[in-house]
Amino acid sequence: MFFITAGVASALFILVIIVFKEKPPNPPSRAQALIQSRPTVEYSYVKSILRLLCNANFLLLMVTYGLNVGCFYALSTLLNRMVIHHYPGEEVNAGRIGLTIILSGMAGALISGIWLDKTKTYKQTTLAVYIMSLVGMIVYTFTLSLGHLWVVFVTAGFLGFFMTGYLPLGFEFAVELTYPESEGTSSGLLNVSAQIFGIVFTISQGQIMDRFGTKEGNLLLCSVLFLGTVMTAFIKADLRRQQANLENEQTRLQGNNQIMDYGTVACKSNPINATPAH
Repeated sequence: MFFITAGVASALFILVIIVFKEKPPNPPSRAQALIQSRPTVEYSYVKSILRLLCNANFLLLMVTYGLNVGCFYALSTLLNRMVIHHYPGEEVNAGRIGLTIILSGMAGALISGIWLDKTKTYKQTTLAVYIMSLVGMIVYTFTLSLGHLWVVFVTAGFLGFFMTGYLPLGFEFAVELTYPESEGTSSGLLNVSAQIFGIVFTISQGQIMDRFGTKEGNLLLCSVLFLGTVMTAFIKADLRRQQANLENEQTRLQGNNQIMDYGTVACKSNPINATPAH
């Protein structure tokens, strides 16, 4: 199995080197075109991080992203223990439940990305998905011990749909809040936050499960998601990239109007219907 994983990773590495380019031939958006049109200065990764850490909205997003994804990491890590505790001998189905979370999460990430691209409602969509993640976690917590394995499949799929669907929302929202900073910097900080919270929640939930039980461990994740939901509501929708696109579009339209006005004046000063001399 490890050889297969290593082979696939190596093949992907080779494809990235051969196929991927540093940047597209044309800017993908007006905001990117505006960045590329600015004078090039020496980029400082440390200064970029410091600027991001002074952005209150991004700090809130970084914490809430870490809380949500950290809960997902803890749930995925301890899923087998939770299922086997309530359903002894169901190791195979425990793996299938994990597969269900992954597949539903893929669908959630795809749908949330498409929705965000169509509506541009970054905060509203992020908050709604966060709330649904909390609802899914609560339902999963109180239905895990009912004795019906199919219920676990349904609730786990519902939970995976929204918790994994939150991932692209967090990255896109971060880009909006931090424009014109590099997307790689903001994404890296979000991943760091998720890893730190994931480690803390996995260890904490494991200890609670050992001492009190699986329900108490899941209640920890519910309380964390509730805190993240409240904090998400306080993030201001400072959509800097969208504002840059809008301003650039308005500038372009004003330029076109000025050209049209100049053409109108030129036509009036040089009428083509002047009477020819005899």
